[in-house]
Amino acid sequence: MSRDMTLSQAVTGSTSLLKQVLMVAGGTAFIALAAQISVPMLPVPMTLQTLAILMVGFTFGARLGAATLIAYLAEGAMGLPVFANGMNGIAFAGPTAGFLVGFVGMAWAAGWAAERGLARGFVGTALSAIVISALLYVPGLAWPALVAGATGVEAGWVAQGSGFYWTWFVAPFLLGDAVKAVIAALLVAGGWKALSAR
Repeated sequence: MSRDMTLSQAVTGSTSLLKQVLMVAGGTAFIALAAQISVPMLPVPMTLQTLAILMVGFTFGARLGAATLIAYLAEGAMGLPVFANGMNGIAFAGPTAGFLVGFVGMAWAAGWAAERGLARGFVGTALSAIVISALLYVPGLAWPALVAGATGVEAGWVAQGSGFYWTWFVAPFLLGDAVKAVIAALLVAGGWKALSAR
């Protein structure tokens, strides 16, 4: 199998427009479902939303992964309760809006890594997932720290100091991100192994 092939391409072969539409629809449903699953963990519960996004990117590739996340955000903007805790487009004005927008880049980056063969074995996939998860904090923190205030949003989470954002937006989620990176790596590497054994 070609090293620049994604898992979905290896399973389904060439993808027609209809297959791509069905994959996007299935991907958005998968992410929406995962966003509602909360796993007890310290210091905060862990949702499976970003795990699902990594899986979509790693299996669909960069373009189709990004398209799936754009469709997912559009569903939320239309009022569907697809975001974590049953939230919808209202979340675009809340403290996590930067993360929501960053999900598109997250899926694209995972797909890019998959297309270049970086996310095939366990170690490569785990390292890719960790780096990609870390990069999600860039738009995630840019929104409350810089952008929200400039757009007129007034809230207690707007334009605070770096200690505030570390305490409330980063530190509680690092362990969960590492766990999800390992799970994504296990699933993707397992998928490739099962496929090669056929």
